[in-house]
Amino acid sequence: MELKEIIAEIREVLDEKDSLREEALRLTREIVRMSGDTIKALHRGEVEEAEKRLRLVREKVEELRRKLKDHPDLYHAGYVQSAHQEFVEASLFFAYMTGEDYPSPGRLGVPHADYALGIGDFIGELRRHFLLLLLDGNLEEAERTYRTMEKTYEELMTLEYPKGLVNVRGKQDQARNILERTLEDLMRAKLSRSLEIKLDLAAGALEKREDGANR
Repeated sequence: MELKEIIAEIREVLDEKDSLREEALRLTREIVRMSGDTIKALHRGEVEEAEKRLRLVREKVEELRRKLKDHPDLYHAGYVQSAHQEFVEASLFFAYMTGEDYPSPGRLGVPHADYALGIGDFIGELRRHFLLLLLDGNLEEAERTYRTMEKTYEELMTLEYPKGLVNVRGKQDQARNILERTLEDLMRAKLSRSLEIKLDLAAGALEKREDGANR
């Protein structure tokens, strides 16, 4: 072949990839945005709205997979991986908030490595839910959420693989820090609750003594 012909072939292939890459970037931005909207709706207690948005995200994820099925180099690019993580995070959080079973990587249609990284992000979202529960004074539910965070972290820590296979170490370290801060918050909240109870009991006992003295 003439070099001119080879260059023309290269240009044809790269033009196609460039077009697909632009389309993939658009889809991944939509996946990230809509996954975030799903999580926000769940925090507001709008489960039906969250379910609707998550359904749309699934459609975008499937569309992305179809478009890039013959281009694994694009499908395993960092921006696609990040979008998958956001989708996994939203899906796991939806399952937790609705009491459903966690969906598997196969059910979500995402690579296992991307799913593993999404678990780390899920722990961070559980912390946000935990803090909102504390603000509402729901200590019992907040503690249940912490226990879920703890179990999820323990499972995540069983994944020990080289960085080139799945870069999960950073997520594990981040999750450990989140868990430690959450435990500190929980202990402070429980101590505060215990102190409030003791003060109420002391005030009640003092009131009874005063009533008895006035009779």
